[in-house]
Amino acid sequence: MSEKHIVVQGATVKCKFSVEPKTDLLKVKSQDKHYANDKDAAKKLIGSTKDIGQTLEKNTFGKCKKQPAGNDYLPCQAQITKWSGFYDKITLSNQGKILLEDSKGTCPMGAPDCIEVTKHGQKAEAGEQNFKEADPEVHSQINPMVNMAAFQAGLDDNEAI
Repeated sequence: MSEKHIVVQGATVKCKFSVEPKTDLLKVKSQDKHYANDKDAAKKLIGSTKDIGQTLEKNTFGKCKKQPAGNDYLPCQAQITKWSGFYDKITLSNQGKILLEDSKGTCPMGAPDCIEVTKHGQKAEAGEQNFKEADPEVHSQINPMVNMAAFQAGLDDNEAI
């Protein structure tokens, strides 16, 4: 996958035909088994090529340039018909392929690949391993209020219990 992030529930998407640059959030409705970037496996479902139809939170990007109405535009009714640019080496249990941060969606009103992912939805979460491997000298320069060496020793002591 060479440094591309997997798209998860809550990813931000936008349409290039939106009059105002409005975004919407992806809601993964096609599966409930596969998670990424979520230690509790409760929030970050992986988006797949099976997430089509009205699979966005608001299902709109505002007004659509492809639907003129006099001197204004009709409201967008976002409906994804297919995805491109997905990771094809893995198939999820719903028979879908994993969406990546450069995947694009097609809407029947727009053109192919008119919907793009602007934020993949993943967030960095520091875990215990990050603290164990932190360089105490660097950390003391960033946060001098914490004695990182003592903190790391406490983490090691908890493992012995």
